This record gives sequence, structure tokens and C-alpha cells, in this order.
Amino acid sequence: MGAEISNASAVVLLDELDYERHGKVICYPKLDRKEFEARLGELRELRVLGLEFSGRMRLDGLMILGKGYVSVVVMVHMDQGRRVLKIRRTDSRRADMRHEAAMLKEANGLGVGPRLFGVTNNMILMDYVKGSRLLEWLKTAKGRGMKKRIQRVLRRIVEDCWRLDQAGIDHGELSRASKHVIVDVRGRPVIVDFESASRTRRVSNVTSICQFLFIGSEVARQLEKVLPKLGKERLLESLRAYKKDQCRENLERLLQTCELDTTIRKTVN
Repeated sequence: MGAEISNASAVVLLDELDYERHGKVICYPKLDRKEFEARLGELRELRVLGLEFSGRMRLDGLMILGKGYVSVVVMVHMDQGRRVLKIRRTDSRRADMRHEAAMLKEANGLGVGPRLFGVTNNMILMDYVKGSRLLEWLKTAKGRGMKKRIQRVLRRIVEDCWRLDQAGIDHGELSRASKHVIVDVRGRPVIVDFESASRTRRVSNVTSICQFLFIGSEVARQLEKVLPKLGKERLLESLRAYKKDQCRENLERLLQTCELDTTIRKTVN
């Protein structure tokens, strides 16, 4: 997981983390001395060297990468370089972070999601995806071959969602995917945030992402400037057929409806 970070950053080594100053991030939102010490132990277990307080969001005077209902997200430094760490909020209804890590590990086996490096009860350590959220990337995509680049990215997103569908893993947040797809610096999209993923729900990754990409969202409005306006009824018909039978043939028909057909397939895989 990740997003482009600000230039201003502060790296604090593990032994220099202060309870009063940094504990509000590590134990957000309720600071507790015993919990702080326990979470320092988890950081050591993951072999984190230090935390980098940088990003686009401010939390109690410190910059972080993000904050959600389950966790806060920070940059960390390892012997191998920078990684992203999700830290469970102290008020989260989730008992631990292990289910999300298990879902991400399965997704990794399909070539989907940021690479998982480690997990403890309260933390998930994963790859830092340097890039931009999909909408931001679309707004800055310019130059020769722009349309084909966008088509390649969109097709890759849909293909990744199909892999999740075939594996029986429902991401759970792709109908509202504004924060859940990052395009990295190589132009490769990465689906992130598997905290709501499940194997017990009926999978709807492809249908959810296509509705997000092409119907009603700000991303859909941005795409209308670049790609031919899709016939809504034709798209809905293709989505209904795919929902009824999630076979490869119906996926290809859907991709064709979305102007992401097999003529660009070789440049995606």
C-alpha cells in the first residue's frame, strides 16, 4: 500500500520513540502506556528500525500516510528499505490484523496487491507502492499514447479483479475504490486495503470495479474525457451476464464492451 509522500519527513528510530510524542500514532486514538510498550515489542518482532512521519495526513501534529476505521498507516524503515505499516486502532472492532494479512497473502499468490512481509496481532508490514491514486493518475496522464496507457491500466485492474473472483476472495470495497487502487511509477495498478476482504460473501470484484470505473463516479467522469462514452444499457447487460456466470468468455465480452478488448491484451500481461 502507499501513496506519494511529502518531502518533509522525520525518521525516528525505534529506541527514540517517545510515549507522549509518538504514542498517539502507535496507539491511536487511546494512548495507553502498557499498550504502547507491547506495540514497541511488535515493531521489534517485525524488525522495524524506525518510523518515518511523512505523508498527506496530519495526526496529532505528526504526518502519516493515512487513517481508516481499522488502522492508521505509516512509513517505516527496515534494513531492506522503506515499507508500509498498518497499525490497528485501539478502538477497532477487529480483534487483530491477522485476517486481513491472510487475505492479502492469498491475493499475493494471485499476483494481486502489495507484497506482504509480516504480521503481528496489531500490525501488517507490506510493500510501499510509490505512485498515485487512480483518479490523480488519470488527471496527470498526458502525451502520446495516453489512451492506450489508460486502457492498459484499466484492463489490468479488471483482470486482477477477475483473478480474485476466480479464487473466491471478495475485496469488499471496490464499488468505492477511490482509495483502493494505486498506479505505481511504472504505470502498473495495484489493488490495496484487504481489511474488508472475505471468502464467505459472493464475490463481486469485477462487477463492483466496472461500476466504479464507468458509472457515476468521479473516475467515470474523468474517463469520459478520454475514452468513448460507453452505452450504459450495454454495459449493464454485460455486467448482468458476467454476474450470472463469471466465466472467461463473459469477462472478455465485458472487456470488449468497456473498450478494453483483446487487441491490447499482450501489452497488459
